[in-house]
Amino acid sequence: TFTVEEAVETIGFGRFHILLFLIMGSTGVAEAMEIMLIAVVSPLIRCEWQLQDWQVALVTTMVFFGYMIFSVVLGLLADRYGRWKILLLSFLWAAYFSLLTSFAPSYIWFVFLRAMVGGGVSGHAQGKEENKQIIAMCSFFNPFFSVGKVFWLAGSLLIIGLASVVNPTIGWRWLIRIASIPGILLILVFKFIPESARYNVSTGNVVAAVATLQRIAKMNGAAMPEGVLREPTKERRGRFKDLIHPKYLRTTLQIWIIW
Repeated sequence: TFTVEEAVETIGFGRFHILLFLIMGSTGVAEAMEIMLIAVVSPLIRCEWQLQDWQVALVTTMVFFGYMIFSVVLGLLADRYGRWKILLLSFLWAAYFSLLTSFAPSYIWFVFLRAMVGGGVSGHAQGKEENKQIIAMCSFFNPFFSVGKVFWLAGSLLIIGLASVVNPTIGWRWLIRIASIPGILLILVFKFIPESARYNVSTGNVVAAVATLQRIAKMNGAAMPEGVLREPTKERRGRFKDLIHPKYLRTTLQIWIIW
């Protein structure tokens, strides 16, 4: 028998991991553009709707409020229905509400729609972290995680560059529409991203897990390990109160403070 981790180690690093890294890294471009968008749009909506300082600040606050609330909700849904479905939902959600924002008729609608965009972007993490772990199992690939930060920086620089050209010419509404394009393009390549084999095993769907591993092996030109995939179905998922259990409380508080 073999586990998912042992299978990924046996298959090794190859074309699948490179493509997965590029696709999941590109979500960082889309995220950065949506988050940093507020910084380059706020001065314009301040003038257009005669906003006070606290109203401008509220826009950014609500984006991250939506991110905070929906990251918990979508995390729970991802545990229940799978990473792939929630990741797809988050891409569709973020792109849809981002486009709607460009048609916002008033400040209140703008704030609400950007909060919903923040909620959609938060769902990207549900699938990204799982696929990062797939790549991380190939230990020699770990140094490249630092390269992944380049995607976020590229997205930030891209939206600032676009704003310098688009805002003075065709306006901030078109900037928002252009900024939603990366998220839409990612939806088109979404079928390449597999459901997590680890998730499938944890829910007892061993057949689907094996199919995913075979797909990775085929793309990498490698062979699956001999034997049968066997891992026990988890009887109990993690719960919030586990975070404040005496055994983990110190680590939990440290992570919260760092973030």
